[in-house]
Amino acid sequence: MNTTSNAADALEIIAFRLHQQEFCVKTTSIREIRGWAPVTPIPHSPYEVLGVMNLRGTVIPIVDLAVKLGMPAAQATERSAVVVTEVNGMTVGLLVDGVSDILTVSGSTLQPLPAATGPSAAFSDGIIAHDKSMICFLSLERMFGDDDPSAWGMAA
Repeated sequence: MNTTSNAADALEIIAFRLHQQEFCVKTTSIREIRGWAPVTPIPHSPYEVLGVMNLRGTVIPIVDLAVKLGMPAAQATERSAVVVTEVNGMTVGLLVDGVSDILTVSGSTLQPLPAATGPSAAFSDGIIAHDKSMICFLSLERMFGDDDPSAWGMAA
């Protein structure tokens, strides 16, 4: 785990892969990380919702994060993971190709997205340059802010 000298400026993130690209979110929104398990499909659910999973007695929607970000659908494998998040009062599982790392990085490493990235920037708070890679820092609050949980058949 990496640390920084200025704790007030620190961002604690969990990094994961989708289609050979790196993304991350704040660790404060993560409840747990689970291995992939089959889900129960829900008729007439939004395209990005793969179905629901029973998480210790609570039924939660599982979202294909790649589809939510406008990428091709993920192909779940034994290496896939479900990142269980708590966002805007909802518990949502996010299907990712795999979790890369849990990091603490300096907030000063977060760079704004270039204007040329277009509407895809709506779900991103910027880019973190880390080692020799770049990690897209996602805002789950904006990503799921306009979604109505009743549209998924879930209470908030």
